[in-house]
Amino acid sequence: MAMATGKLVVVLMMVIMLEGTRAISLCDMNDDGIEACRPSVTQPNPVDPTPLCCDALKGANLSCLCSYKNSMWLPSLGIDPALAMALPPKCNLHMPPDC
Repeated sequence: MAMATGKLVVVLMMVIMLEGTRAISLCDMNDDGIEACRPSVTQPNPVDPTPLCCDALKGANLSCLCSYKNSMWLPSLGIDPALAMALPPKCNLHMPPDC
């Protein structure tokens, strides 16, 4: 019985580790796109978006991003929601009218 329990614990730990390595995807932006934009949406000294960040935003679902503007999820990732909402216009992208 102890051997079976030990095997189960090892399997569960492997599943948890694999889940932890899964890439983040947010509103059709992959982990690379999010990381490219992170310096522009992080306090205390945000910078202008890079071309790589703007390219990532071009493929993003901006309506989806708008849905997170009052969420606690963005701050939990270290992203300032106000800076995130100001980012698309800096990349010459138009925000959806309902945003």
